[in-house]
Amino acid sequence: MKKDLVPVRFARKSARGALRRLNPVSKAAITLAAYAVLSMAFALLTAHAANATAKPADPELVAHGEYLARAGDCIACHTAQGGKPFAGGLKFGTPIGAIYSTNITPDAGSGIGKWSYDDFAKAVRQGTRPNGETLYPAMPYPSYARLSDDDTRALYAYFMQGVAPVHAQNRAAEIPWPLSMRWPLSIWRTLFAPKVQVFDDSHYSDTAVARGAYLVQGLGHCGACHTPRARTMQELALTDLEGDDFLAGGGPIDGWVPSNLRGNARTGIGAWSEDDIVQFLKSGRNLHTAAFGGMTDVVQHSMQHMTDADLLAMARYLKTLPSNHPKETPYAYNAIAANALQSGDASARGAAVYRDNCMACHRSDGRGYTRVFPALGGNPVVQGKDPTSLIHVLLSGNTLEGTKSAPSPFTMPAFGWRLSDQDVADVATFVRVNWGNTGAPVIADDVAKVRKMVAVNAPELPPGASFKH
Repeated sequence: MKKDLVPVRFARKSARGALRRLNPVSKAAITLAAYAVLSMAFALLTAHAANATAKPADPELVAHGEYLARAGDCIACHTAQGGKPFAGGLKFGTPIGAIYSTNITPDAGSGIGKWSYDDFAKAVRQGTRPNGETLYPAMPYPSYARLSDDDTRALYAYFMQGVAPVHAQNRAAEIPWPLSMRWPLSIWRTLFAPKVQVFDDSHYSDTAVARGAYLVQGLGHCGACHTPRARTMQELALTDLEGDDFLAGGGPIDGWVPSNLRGNARTGIGAWSEDDIVQFLKSGRNLHTAAFGGMTDVVQHSMQHMTDADLLAMARYLKTLPSNHPKETPYAYNAIAANALQSGDASARGAAVYRDNCMACHRSDGRGYTRVFPALGGNPVVQGKDPTSLIHVLLSGNTLEGTKSAPSPFTMPAFGWRLSDQDVADVATFVRVNWGNTGAPVIADDVAKVRKMVAVNAPELPPGASFKH
């Protein structure tokens, strides 16, 4: 036993001797290194202990948070085209410059991984960053102020534990100084954003209508697009209790005009049944119209994933909103244009352009093919006061993606590459004033303005083909 201990004793003595022979600087360096190693070991042990005692994720809470994130369509704004989910980078053009959505994955370096629940709740419902700065109101926190504590905690659980972290640095806004200063945003928030408060369902006698109001006004933030805004960019009404501007149709966004969701007989959804609304939200199409522009993303990423009960609740709530133009007469079909086209008469303004480019899908009677090619007669978008959306779809076309309940996609081709501004104005006028529609005529200058805003590309041709005659 003693012989076995000799090398150890010798090693201890040798080490002590070596330390005595070191100069003071070397001794200090070794001491600091030892301290650093011990500190790292302590940190690792502390982290391990914390992980060992942390509560495991509640699968039901995370799943509920995922459903709420779907209902709020968070992915549509916080995912760049071709980018990873929730990693941000999507560009938003504003009158003062471009801004980009932020990374809301749980990455600690570039996302929200270091945020506490309070940080998250303040950003979502009050529009403030952890450092106190105010978010741009492109983030619909005035709507989210109605979210319950339970729903906000479920969202936090999902984004922290159900979303994959992505390291992607946020892009700076492209707004020139002094407009880029954020402190005026805090004034805007103080003046126009509501205080966080429990959603009051006492205004609605039916529990389904109350649920629909909560979803439409809050998580769905429908008013962010479908409600007109003042010159100072706040929504003119955040709920139905604040006036009939609520959901009365918003201003153009990327060349599309969000529709009136009130009970207007022609330009709203007054002629739609609850089932019509549910069909539209679930599939992007119904007997009256088809989704276009940003609404296609809402259907694709959000509405089709919601429960039938929630979609019906939203439909019931929307059907409680009266018309903001009560003198608007109900739509009544008129067959004059159909009879003329069927007899070979295309002498009316735009009739020949319609016959050559549109009639195969939308038919001579303007009724289209249900859930495939939308009807033009009685279509609220076609009859709306602002023809921007109609002009846009004529110029650039549109694709209605398939959904779970309607898996077949359908595409309207672009015509802007081969129709002049006058041609587009003529055919737009034809569909706005025929089959019982009562829209105003369109002029070439209207088309020219939209053409400057949207992409108009000719289709790709097969090898050897040419557009030359």
